[in-house]
Amino acid sequence: MRPVTLLCLLALSFVSPSCPLAAPAPTRVIELHVHRYAFEPSSITVHRGDTIRLRLISDDVPHSLLIKALGINETASKSHPGEIVFTAAQAGDFEGRCGRFCGSGHGRMRFTVHVLGN
Repeated sequence: MRPVTLLCLLALSFVSPSCPLAAPAPTRVIELHVHRYAFEPSSITVHRGDTIRLRLISDDVPHSLLIKALGINETASKSHPGEIVFTAAQAGDFEGRCGRFCGSGHGRMRFTVHVLGN
């Protein structure tokens, strides 16, 4: 057996079976437009266990989507959309906001993820 192959096998033997080697494929793709001073849509509803791909598209200046409880902090500008994949692990309502100052109405920019239990 080649030494490189043996090293790879040894490294894999220390990986926990509960730790996936690849992220699960998204069950839904949701496009989220953001502009001064709103997210459209302003909320989404998903089921617990769903893996979601959020595409964040800025229609004007740079913005971000910050949802601390879900570990989301994604930035988008007009020429560079943002994208993040997350799994809705627990039921509840998770509040988010724009995490990048974008003008006088920045504080009103809110977004909610509703996660329904199974």
